Formats: sequence, C-alpha cells, structure tokens
Amino acid sequence: MVSNPESTERPATLEALSYLLVLSRPRFWLYLAGPVLVGVAYGAETVSELGSPAGIALVAYFLLPANVYLYGVNDVYDRGIDATNPKKDGRETRYRGQRYVPVAVVVCGALALPVAAIVPRVAWPWIGTFLVLGAAYSAPPTRFKTTPFLDSLSNGLYVVPGAAAYAAVAGVQPPLLAVLGGWLWAMGMHTFSAIPDIEPDRKAGIRTTATLLGERRTYAYCGACWLASAGAFALLDPRFGAVLLVYPVLVVAITASSVAVDRAYWWFPAINTVVGTVLTLGGLWGMTYG
Repeated sequence: MVSNPESTERPATLEALSYLLVLSRPRFWLYLAGPVLVGVAYGAETVSELGSPAGIALVAYFLLPANVYLYGVNDVYDRGIDATNPKKDGRETRYRGQRYVPVAVVVCGALALPVAAIVPRVAWPWIGTFLVLGAAYSAPPTRFKTTPFLDSLSNGLYVVPGAAAYAAVAGVQPPLLAVLGGWLWAMGMHTFSAIPDIEPDRKAGIRTTATLLGERRTYAYCGACWLASAGAFALLDPRFGAVLLVYPVLVVAITASSVAVDRAYWWFPAINTVVGTVLTLGGLWGMTYG
C-alpha cells in the first residue's frame, strides 16, 4: 500500500501552526493589539477614520504576526532557561529546536514592511522601535532581559504599537505624557510578570530586575512605576489617572493578601483588557461628543 505524502504533510503543518499559535501567547495578544485600538480611538477625529487602512493594517499586524515575532525571538534564545521553567508546563510551550520557528520569526518581522508601506511615514519610527527592541530584549549581543532595569525599561516596546497607531491616524506624534505614562505602565507590567520567574531565573544564573530586588522589593518597584504612570496620565487628563490607579491598588492588595503571585499573574490579561476597553471607550466618547 502506497502512502499519500499529503496525508503526512498536513498533520505536520497543522502541528507547526498549532505550536506557533501557542508560542504567540494568545492570552497576551491584546498587550500589543490593545494599545493600537486605544491609539486609533484617540487619533481619529471622525468615525470614518476608525476604519482607515493604516489602522486596520496595524491591528492585523500587532494582533498575531508581531506576537509570533516577539515571543519567537524570546523562546529561541531562552531555550536553555525554559527547560526548567514551570510556566512552560501549562499555558505556554517550550522551543525544542524546530527549524520552522526561526523562519516564522523572520517572516513575521518582515511583515512589518508592507504594513509600513500602508501607514504614513510619521508612524515609521515607532514600527522600527518595536522591531529593534523586540529583538534586542532577547537576542545577543544586547539581550536586555538579562540586565536589571534595562529589562524593564526596554519593555516600553508594548506601548509603541499604540503610538504608531495614533501617529498613523492623526498624522502627528502622540502626546509625550501619554507615551511616558504608557511606558511606565509597561515597565511595571513587565517586572510584575517576572516575579514568578525569580527562582527559575536565579537557578539559571539570569539577572533581572526581579532577581536583583527580590519579591517584596519588586512589588514596590512595580507599584512605583504604576503610580508614576497614573500621575503622568493624570497630568494629561485626571480621568486617565483615575483609571490607571487600579494597578498600584492591585499591588497593595496582592502583597497584603495570601494570593500567590503565580495565580495573580494570570489575572492581568483580563484586567488589562478591561482597562484598555475603558480607555478606548473614553476616546470614542470624546470623538463623538467632545
């Protein structure tokens, strides 16, 4: 009996696509795509601008390809560390040297080029910043993730999609206070997410802001970043600052309770979605009734 080559190729292809989907961290897709929606909501002056080709292209890119790019680079260069990381046993997956993964990462990074061809030039620096920081965070020689405080600072890359979207739709750069507030929020979010990795990272000899400070002081660092973020947004609009205060309040609540950080860590995708939705609705309200 002669086997059909297509019957073996299809399962392998589906397996590869399934792996890349898990690698892209679907729970965190809105960490990149969400800021795009917020940026479009505040950059648009009319309802028709909400559906502009530039905005749609940026949402499509930062929803999936950008996540494969960002987390793919991370997983390839963290292969040794992730071998003992318990987070990889459940909602995430381990890179085991599959050749198609680096190829997919390069392709997803390159997809930013046709997106850049659609959006106005004023947004190009932000797209470039994302690509550079997305690689520099995990890949040598920079590998910011292994340098305390630079690991946190470089994670402002999560705000960059929103800045790109605002610039693409509005035709001007976003307010500096909005970028600063968003950057500080991302620094706190990144460092909080590193708390469950403190012990695995220490065992692997990896130095991060969280391993340097320890769990208790890392909570304080995250709270300080989020409080400063709320302050920056409050200077832009007091209502923004009030919404962002939820994060330092959460840090206090978590440290004062018996909730394990490993559990609290998985609350934040939902919390961030709610906060992003409130901010987006605020932008749409201002556009419609402002």
